[in-house]
Amino acid sequence: MTAEKDARRRLLAPTLQMLPRVKDSLSFLYVEAARIVQDDTGVCAQVESKRGIEKVEIPTASLSCVLLGPGTSITQPAIATFSRHGTTLICTGMGVVRCYSGILPDSMKTTWLERQVRLWSADADRLQVAYKMYEKRFKDEEVPEGTPLSKLRGMEGDRMKALYRAYAQRTRSARFRRSYDPANWDAQDPVNLALSAANACLYGVAHAVILALGCSPALGFVHTGKQSSFVYDMADLYKAEVTIPLAFSLHDSDNPEPAVRRKLREKFRLVKLMPTMVKDIQQLLDPDTKPSEDDDIDTELISLWDPDAGALPGGVNYGEDSW
Repeated sequence: MTAEKDARRRLLAPTLQMLPRVKDSLSFLYVEAARIVQDDTGVCAQVESKRGIEKVEIPTASLSCVLLGPGTSITQPAIATFSRHGTTLICTGMGVVRCYSGILPDSMKTTWLERQVRLWSADADRLQVAYKMYEKRFKDEEVPEGTPLSKLRGMEGDRMKALYRAYAQRTRSARFRRSYDPANWDAQDPVNLALSAANACLYGVAHAVILALGCSPALGFVHTGKQSSFVYDMADLYKAEVTIPLAFSLHDSDNPEPAVRRKLREKFRLVKLMPTMVKDIQQLLDPDTKPSEDDDIDTELISLWDPDAGALPGGVNYGEDSW
């Protein structure tokens, strides 16, 4: 019987070619007050209810990230399964208010990380990426060439104020004022609660995409000084389209936090956030890149650096003497 179970586990174990690309993944799963375990068929969340312990199967290979909220525990075999499937685990606070840490899979290459580091470490190149990020925010608005970065920050501030004002008038939330107070969380109005929870989920998804591409969440081009600087850079590109209108649509909700998380999944799917974010990161870091829809997963996991050749295959003995 033990041999049959071992054979079944080997058959179910994913190969690199079987794993979905990050742009094809589901966005996120938020888990709170549950125990995540590995059983004979996969990973599941165990939840206590009046009917006893109920099990909910988790589609590990199709998830980009799993947000672990308070009251959640996870076993080591479950973590190992998430890692094999390339699923990022992110530990969050109550209501996904804060992102505390992330566990990334060991299967990604460093191609995009190296491009990110080169651009980030040269001020002129970093400035060009920052310009591109502001241009993506303004979309059809013309940004005069040579506009100082300080001016772009002011333009972005005015744009966000106008956006809040327009949605407040549309939903008759005339007294709305954007505020974020973790110390007095429950006293906030529904729009602010929904917006903070939605942005936290957006940060989690951006964090997962960045890690799945092998980039560093800390090396931001607009933001700086935090381990999630690049996460904030990328999330800011989509707030006006995704989280802000959704938060204002819940202005009269009695329980906006869980409501906005449920609606976000559908919103992310409708705007194709995952493939869009992957494409945007790649184009920001390498404007000439043209990702192919049919690219195979590269099974070469490590290379050796060479100043002339660039990269050499790993796992090769380069000694001159033959044995």
